[in-house]
Amino acid sequence: MAIRDALIPEYEMELKNTRKMLERVPLENADWKPHSKSMKLGRLAVHVAEIPNWMSVTLTTNELDFAKGYTINKADTNEELLKLFDDYSAQAMEILKNTSDETMLSNWTMRNGDHIYFTLPKVVVARNFAMNHLYHHRAQLSVYLRLLDVPIPGMYGPSADEGRM
Repeated sequence: MAIRDALIPEYEMELKNTRKMLERVPLENADWKPHSKSMKLGRLAVHVAEIPNWMSVTLTTNELDFAKGYTINKADTNEELLKLFDDYSAQAMEILKNTSDETMLSNWTMRNGDHIYFTLPKVVVARNFAMNHLYHHRAQLSVYLRLLDVPIPGMYGPSADEGRM
């Protein structure tokens, strides 16, 4: 089995779950945050929407150097937020479906100029930096939504807001 074939079914399911969460983000509360050290809701939602691009970057380049610049996306409406997510997700899935084991096993580096954060095989970066990172921030987003009294969609079955089916 190709490495990608072990990742694709999970990633497809989690992208669908993530989209359900993003559909409910009340961007009229974009500046809200639960704590002074927390990200604002709008920034967190955009971050969740842009993380699929990190899968693409991981699999098509050999490094990310923040010293060379990094564009932070913006979305003022739910339509813009979902378009950002949908575009990045489609691109990420297309790239993932065409990535060889040889590429998966090659190294990828995250750096800021001379400071290297890590160098790991692309499969580890895809799993940790792109997939697990997405799940982490999606869960964070669910807490924000709960605190704003926005009904939470079920991820792995019905949520408390959806009741039992």
